[in-house]
Amino acid sequence: MRIGVCGIACEKCPRRTAGQCPNGPDGCRPRENKFCAIATCAHVKGRTLCFECPEFPCPVTAQGPIAAGYCGYIAMKY
Repeated sequence: MRIGVCGIACEKCPRRTAGQCPNGPDGCRPRENKFCAIATCAHVKGRTLCFECPEFPCPVTAQGPIAAGYCGYIAMKY
């Protein structure tokens, strides 16, 4: 199982299951990615996973694909 930069299993990602993952079987990684603001943000901030960032959850993660409420839950902020 691969874990995407957003913190969810790639196999459960709505973008991937819809066939819209630009990374194919490799899943999301922190890098410049015009299709994923989360991957780009993690790359710019030098993070492997977005929830390692002290600003998490943030407006970038609120864009999805992971639910904003779940982001708050795993950040223990809700």
